[in-house]
Amino acid sequence: MPSTGYVLAIDQGTSSTKAVVVTADGRVRAGASVPLTAESPRPGWVEQDPDRVLASVVEAARATAESVGHPPVALALSSQRESALAWDPHGEPCSPVIGWQDRRTSSRAEELAEDADDVRRRTGLPLDPMFSALKFEWILDRWDADRTRARAGDLRLGTVDSFLMRRLTGTDQIELGNAGRTQVLNIDTAHWDDALCDLFSIPPQSLPPLARSNAAPRLTEEIFPGATGVPVAAVLGDSHAALFAHAARDPEAVKVTYGTGSSIMGLTSGPVEAETGLARTIAWDTGTPARAFEGNILATGATLVWLSSILDRSPVELAALARTVPDSGGVDLVPAFAGLGAPWWDTRAVGLISGFDLGATTAHLARAALESIPLQIEDVLTRADSVAGRRPRVYVDGGPAGNDWLMQRQADLSDRTVVRPASTGLSGIGAAYLAGLTVDLWDEAALRGLAIESDSFDPAPTAADHDRRRQWARALDRSRHEPSGHRQ
Repeated sequence: MPSTGYVLAIDQGTSSTKAVVVTADGRVRAGASVPLTAESPRPGWVEQDPDRVLASVVEAARATAESVGHPPVALALSSQRESALAWDPHGEPCSPVIGWQDRRTSSRAEELAEDADDVRRRTGLPLDPMFSALKFEWILDRWDADRTRARAGDLRLGTVDSFLMRRLTGTDQIELGNAGRTQVLNIDTAHWDDALCDLFSIPPQSLPPLARSNAAPRLTEEIFPGATGVPVAAVLGDSHAALFAHAARDPEAVKVTYGTGSSIMGLTSGPVEAETGLARTIAWDTGTPARAFEGNILATGATLVWLSSILDRSPVELAALARTVPDSGGVDLVPAFAGLGAPWWDTRAVGLISGFDLGATTAHLARAALESIPLQIEDVLTRADSVAGRRPRVYVDGGPAGNDWLMQRQADLSDRTVVRPASTGLSGIGAAYLAGLTVDLWDEAALRGLAIESDSFDPAPTAADHDRRRQWARALDRSRHEPSGHRQ
């Protein structure tokens, strides 16, 4: 194995694009981050500029590679998943990137409610505006209403990974795990589904060819010196990449990625019943699709960003403020800004703040906002136990996972051990792991032995923590369109 070789891993997310160098010993040696913004031109709409997304990838990759001084043996890409856009035969965007958080298609989802069971059976996913299919339909209705261009193959629909691959490698492809999040892929056959294309009025000719996660097309763009010809040896959705990193060491890992929203995911070969509120998905494909269960929470880190704008305090200041009080003082904040995701999938749920009185302070509100994160996650983890058939340790990653207090609250409120790697930006690292396997920078045995430092948070729940979960369940019932009657 070449000792000087490295993988340049790019993690293209909603709020930033990061790039890191992962060397042959598995260590992260260098990195760069380029911030991104999203626009909300109307309530419930979330958009990004495709050209700016592409430029952030090039900028982060160039800064990182140039700091090393020689080209990588491979690139790896992890990306935001359900976000959707369209581009022309030259790869020029025809629409904005419509973000995964976007809810402009909520009314259309309600119109298709009678098809929801069939959609879930075919895709493993609940019918919800988060997934790409309704976004594809919306884009076509505005830029190709009669579908002429789409049927002729002159307008291509895809996710962020497929757009980036088109621009960087000249290859028309969509990685299978990302395709599984579009709600147009049949989860059982791992092919585009004609019935779903008909339901959402999406001509199949407009969808990119499906590709394995390690298909490895080569860069045609000189995005940094020596880049042309370097293989993009791994493409994964960001949550899938984080799971790959964890599962490289513990195949039974259930991981929680903390970000704008949160993803709880684990590998499974068994069924995932609709009643659990969890989705079936394809984690990656290196020859055979790896199946997984997943629960998606729409707002975790986004809750702190919102409250920061209201209180004119940074998320870091809010986290410090939350620790100045022993509890939330009875206050709950249910961040149903655009309904609730897993395990409820209630598009009509409303955001609310409840339980306050004249003694409530900004510190109590900050604590309620922080605690809404582990409380929502435990709601999903409880369902995941039934799918996994066990109560596993929880592996965490993502920016908010760096907060020790929050991780201890997760352990206590969940009564589970929480394992956190020293590097919480695990999506890029997971993609790098797969890329290194693809180009023989390491083999599977060596991968399992790559150094990754971690620390653990052991649970020490109190009676107050159990009461806290019951209080949260009551607040959820107030928020929901169809209260569950669920009491924890």
